[in-house]
Parts: sequence; C-alpha cells; structure tokens
Amino acid sequence: MAKIDCTDRVVGAILASWRYDISGISPEMRKDYEQHFADCNRCSSRLKFHRGLDVALVVLTSLSVFFSLFALAALRHVKPLEHVAFNILGLDVADAYHMLVSAAVAGVLFSVIAFVLVLTATPVPSYLGGIAAERARLLEERFPEAVERLPKSLRPR
Repeated sequence: MAKIDCTDRVVGAILASWRYDISGISPEMRKDYEQHFADCNRCSSRLKFHRGLDVALVVLTSLSVFFSLFALAALRHVKPLEHVAFNILGLDVADAYHMLVSAAVAGVLFSVIAFVLVLTATPVPSYLGGIAAERARLLEERFPEAVERLPKSLRPR
C-alpha cells in the first residue's frame, strides 16, 4: 500500500493537531484550509475519518443512554432476577431490586455525561448542522416554481 504524502506539510501538521476541525475558526482563515482539503487527498481522507469517528461516538453514547433507560424500565418486569436474588445471592427481592435500580440509574447518569462530553469535545453538532444546511439547499433548488412565488413568510425555512 503506497503512503500518500500531504501536499503542504505545515498546513497538514496544523490540521492534524486540531484533529482536522476547522469549524471554530473565522471564515477568512477557513478558506485556506478548505482549499487545502480540496487539494490534499491525505488530509481530506483524515478529515472524513475523524468526522466518522466523532459521529460514531455520538451514536454509541446516545445508544448507551437509550439502553440504560430501557434497562431501568425493564427491571420491574424481569422475574428471573428474583430467582437469582433468592437462591444464588441470598438477598431478598427488595435488596436486589434496589441494587439493580441503583446500577441502572448510575448507568443512565454515566451515559448522559459521556454523551454531553462527546458533544462538547467534538465538532459533530456543527458538522451535522452543515450537512443539514447543504441538504436543505439541495431541496430548495428542486422546489417547483409555485413554491418560489409564495411570499417569503410562507416559504419553508
């Protein structure tokens, strides 16, 4: 497999130190970096990799929140846990239930904290917002003339 070199090592090193995130810089500075992404296959592939990784982290943490909430809701309806509590652990049902509810609540809290940390540490919200804006522009270009003649107050945003 051939190694692809960066077309501008200085800009590539700067982008790599930012994890290829240019969402927080001014539009004037962003033009040069966007041009570099257009010219450099290596940096553009690394950008795609990092955005995919960020989106995967958001999806995994949101699934973690969902499944923790599901586990919390399912605790009341799981009868085999009573058997484990009585016969194997030697606990009564109330103790086992309180222990599992505490673990599920801790799982929900941990998952929510992880989700918030991922959203604040990665550029995913602006990245997904950019994708949504791009899709909206594409849809707007396809609107029929009747929609274009509507007053601006009635047009979809």
